[in-house]
Amino acid sequence: MQFHQNGFMPGDPTIADPADRYSAPRASEALPQEVDVLIVGCGPAGLTLAAQLAAFPDIKTCIVEQKPGRLLVGQADGVACRTMEMFNAYGFSERVLKESYWVNETSFWKPDDNNSDNIVRSGWVQDVEDGLSEFPHVILNQARVHDCFLDVMRHAPARLEPHYSRRLLDLQIDPAARVEDHAVTVRLERIDPEHEGQVETVRARYVVGCDGARSTVRKAIGRELHGDSANHAWGVMDVLAVTDFPDIRFKALIQSATEGSLLIIPREGGYLVRLYVELAKLEIGERVANRNITSDEVIAKARRIFKPYTLEVKEIAWWSVYEIGQRLTDKFDDVPEAELATRLPRVFITGDACHTHSPKAGQGMNVSMQDAFNLGWKLASVLRKRCAPLLLHTYSAERQAVAKELIDFDREWAAILASDKGAGEGFDPAETQRYFVQHGRYTAGTATHYRPSMLTGESKYQHLAKGLPIGKRFHSAPVIRLADGKPLHLGHIAEADGRWRIYAFASSGDPASSASAIRGLCDFLAEGRQSPVRRYTPDGADIDSVIDVRAVFQQAHRELAIGAMPSFLLPRKGRYGLLDYEKMFCPDLKAGHDIFATRGIDRDKGCMIVVRPDQYVAHVLSLDAYAELAAFFDGFMVRPEGK
Repeated sequence: MQFHQNGFMPGDPTIADPADRYSAPRASEALPQEVDVLIVGCGPAGLTLAAQLAAFPDIKTCIVEQKPGRLLVGQADGVACRTMEMFNAYGFSERVLKESYWVNETSFWKPDDNNSDNIVRSGWVQDVEDGLSEFPHVILNQARVHDCFLDVMRHAPARLEPHYSRRLLDLQIDPAARVEDHAVTVRLERIDPEHEGQVETVRARYVVGCDGARSTVRKAIGRELHGDSANHAWGVMDVLAVTDFPDIRFKALIQSATEGSLLIIPREGGYLVRLYVELAKLEIGERVANRNITSDEVIAKARRIFKPYTLEVKEIAWWSVYEIGQRLTDKFDDVPEAELATRLPRVFITGDACHTHSPKAGQGMNVSMQDAFNLGWKLASVLRKRCAPLLLHTYSAERQAVAKELIDFDREWAAILASDKGAGEGFDPAETQRYFVQHGRYTAGTATHYRPSMLTGESKYQHLAKGLPIGKRFHSAPVIRLADGKPLHLGHIAEADGRWRIYAFASSGDPASSASAIRGLCDFLAEGRQSPVRRYTPDGADIDSVIDVRAVFQQAHRELAIGAMPSFLLPRKGRYGLLDYEKMFCPDLKAGHDIFATRGIDRDKGCMIVVRPDQYVAHVLSLDAYAELAAFFDGFMVRPEGK
């Protein structure tokens, strides 16, 4: 897909008339006086959370933003493989794949041994290792990612729209409030010309600060960002340019002998390119804004690094300068560590409000959205009385640990890219390439590993599914749907709908047999007194509305008779009691994709994989571990009223 040929134009490139690509924000109505969740900030984290909660019309959600309207240009652009997996759950991965630039390879450049003023290519690497994800690493303007989430919100059951031109003044938490009370009182000031100065008050059960590195929400709950002081200034610009540099349409890392480093990120549309240009080392306490760096200075520095190649910038779509700093808060909610046993969280912070990274590792936007994906289903589960409020403590515990690991990685990567020393004085292009390859799973977003907790089981049965580690994201693989022979990815059936999944991988033998382990599991889930499906599904709701069970058999799909399978796997749903034929799958043997071999599933015994609503493996159990399955869900779920 090519666009921007005659100049950068924001908005949806499939709309021919640029005037129709974006519209002015609607005249905003007054804020509701009471809400279940108030989201402060329409960045990637805020919109991810809002899109998740918009799926539930019984949850009253409100999202506010200080800016006058939606984002149009600039800021983050890297979308990691893991984030693409999440986008698939929200239903817009294909849209992003069509429009974005795909990062397939990365090239590395170093000073020429024969003339150190010039650069030469030193190596190539595949950007993402084979088999890491079914999705590529892609590049797409953050504004377009926002547009995708806004469309999800707009078309969701709750039909959610942001309230722009609202500045948060303060918030107060009532320490004596009950769980069901609207315990947080928030004051916001309108800054749109028609209502400037008007103060609105909203009472919320929960508040989530997605309001960036200078977060007012973070300050209101007494949290601070701690970390390294910034010591390097960088320039970033999206340009339409003419150059004879041969790798301008590859992601490329250039390390020059004396002028510093430059990172090239090709952008969507075939013409636009982003340049990250190392500018200068900062003195202690110095801010890059004090230097009054111009766009011409950034371009001039890029040209010196590019030598002997030329760079002629025709148009700058967006540019900025910034200093690198890795900072982290000690906790991502309002509950002091000493009060964990006696107090429940009411206010949360996500994204840059609680951790900041350098842009070049591509983690900021991606980690922020994963924060919100983690928090969204938990808030929904508690508000809908599916899970105990204690569940909310796990957000800070899980995501703060992840952020710390990523900041440690980012600090090392930023130091490698920075050129404090010249060639021959510790500068090693080969080390840069080696580190990039070694830590590819961090940049792909697949390194996250949650530790044992109420949501993450122990590893007693991990040997039954060696390729699906407990605590890591559910790594999808190709399968064939039994009912219609359709090839698809098993992980793609999981939508961002707040439901748990149990993937039951059948043992060897005939699954239709009355003695098969898969039939025994289905009988327990359908009829057993301790069955979490029976226990936690509300009366009158579809059997899979809380826990969605799917089965994967070892035989080819033509070898099995769907009518002979357990009736639990052909549930009747909806007002007419129609059969759901999409619960059973087989290996894609014709294409050579045997999911049992690919994911290390024990063929003799099979197993259960319990997967959280945010796509992480919560538990691996044997097919007959009924009591352990029941105990796991009993640890955090709440029975519906009347059961």
